[in-house]
Amino acid sequence: MGQAASSSSFCTALASADVSGNVEVGCGSSSTTRWRVGGCGGGGGDGDLTLWLPDECLAAVFGKLGCHERNACSLVCRRWRAVDSKSRQRLVLLARSEASPFLPALLCRFSSVSVLSLKCSRKFVSIDDQALARIPTLLASLKKLKLKGCIDVTDDGLHAFSLHRPPLLTKLSFASCGFGAGGLVSVISNCPSLQDLTLKRLRKLDAQNAPLSFDRRHHLERLCIKDLHNARLFIPLLAAAKSLKALIVCRSSGNWDPLLESLPQGGETGSVTEIQMENVQMGDPGLVAIAASCPDLEVLYLSRASDCTDDGVSAIANSCRKLRKLHIDASSRFGSRTIGDDGVLSIATRCANLQEVVLMGIPATVGSFNVLASNCPALERMAICNTDTVGDSELAFIAAKFTALKKLCIKNCPISDIGVKSVGEGCPSLVKLKVKRCRGVTQASVCQLKLQRCSVVVSIDAGSMIFEGEGMAMAMAEEETGTAGGGGAEGGGGERTRGRRNNRRRSTSTSTNTNTTTTNVVCSSRGALLLRSKFENALSLNRRSSSSSIHAPR
Repeated sequence: MGQAASSSSFCTALASADVSGNVEVGCGSSSTTRWRVGGCGGGGGDGDLTLWLPDECLAAVFGKLGCHERNACSLVCRRWRAVDSKSRQRLVLLARSEASPFLPALLCRFSSVSVLSLKCSRKFVSIDDQALARIPTLLASLKKLKLKGCIDVTDDGLHAFSLHRPPLLTKLSFASCGFGAGGLVSVISNCPSLQDLTLKRLRKLDAQNAPLSFDRRHHLERLCIKDLHNARLFIPLLAAAKSLKALIVCRSSGNWDPLLESLPQGGETGSVTEIQMENVQMGDPGLVAIAASCPDLEVLYLSRASDCTDDGVSAIANSCRKLRKLHIDASSRFGSRTIGDDGVLSIATRCANLQEVVLMGIPATVGSFNVLASNCPALERMAICNTDTVGDSELAFIAAKFTALKKLCIKNCPISDIGVKSVGEGCPSLVKLKVKRCRGVTQASVCQLKLQRCSVVVSIDAGSMIFEGEGMAMAMAEEETGTAGGGGAEGGGGERTRGRRNNRRRSTSTSTNTNTTTTNVVCSSRGALLLRSKFENALSLNRRSSSSSIHAPR
């Protein structure tokens, strides 16, 4: 401990020293050591140990630091500033209009940056077109660019930016910017290496009436569309994307079936392998189009798709035999369930490569689970949420049949301690079990499972439990203390443990006698943590007030 404290004191003194001067380091009653620290750029300075480090090693150390620590290190001396400037790969700047005159000098200093993020609040004036157009000339190694809140960047600025044809730029992300269709077409057409494009909350682009027009094919491999509602605007974009691998559409209204029908029928590099549709309006025609255009589909996310039924899921199962990950949230915006057990059964029958299945709001039964267990031997991750058809018997069947299952999540299902016990007795490959919002699960079964399967990580949502007195945290602490004490009646540790438990029971009984009402709470994990802290504070205040009233003189 003394040596660690001494070295830490030396590093602190070295970092805060002047360019030339004496640094005194002492620890306790030991003798003070004097070091002569010279300037990092000077010829002397045998006491500065960082002078023996090559620039590559110093850059590797800087790479392990956070943003604020790295900024502080760049102010120590000229050498550290130069090494930091040359080794920076990521840069995040506040893109207000006041920063436009200083942007060229900043980018010249960090000429090796490959990931640049420019962020500005929509309440302020952002950088202009001229500042954006100079970025490719100043950052020759730029690979990723993100613009957020730059409402003063127009189509002319994006067009001037794209005319430089940045050779290494592979990823672009635009959120809450002010350009329209013309600037987007220029960027996609003139950036030869662009593969990943993210568009989010672009109001001017969303207000366009005419679809995007492209003269030639582009090389986009991933397209992410969020909070945009003009679906037909992107039909030509998908039609020209012969190399598209992933399509993500989130929180976007409008009919997206025509967009999916325009998917390319497999290009030179294959077809789409990942599709995520979250909270969108689409139906069976869209799923049929996916099945026809994407025979190599491996990942499918369907979350709150309004008009999808079992017929559309069956079409996916018939064509997409390489499916590895399937996430289905069958709850629509109107509260009805559109996909049932038949769709899961068709997927389980024909997709033998499944490794991950998430079923939310689907009334799955033992029949579909049986087919999944027999036809999908590589299934390792499963989540079942928000359904009344999965109880203790179904959970016992899963524990007995799915031998390769490593991760299991049960959320808001009518299971009890019997189901948790069956999981502990089955699932030989299980690594992690997560139980959320299941009111029938008690603390005793969770503790028993942890003792029975020590290698399994058990994650229980506190909101699933009933808060009584000290709550679940106290019960888990008592169980761990009892285990550490050995549980024997002969050792002194076991007697002390039993004494603590008796004291806690007495205090709990006293508190319950004072206030006999019990509060039952069922909520999510964040809400449960907040409520637990509130309840514990209320209980402690109640105990303090009761104890003060007892000991007060009468």
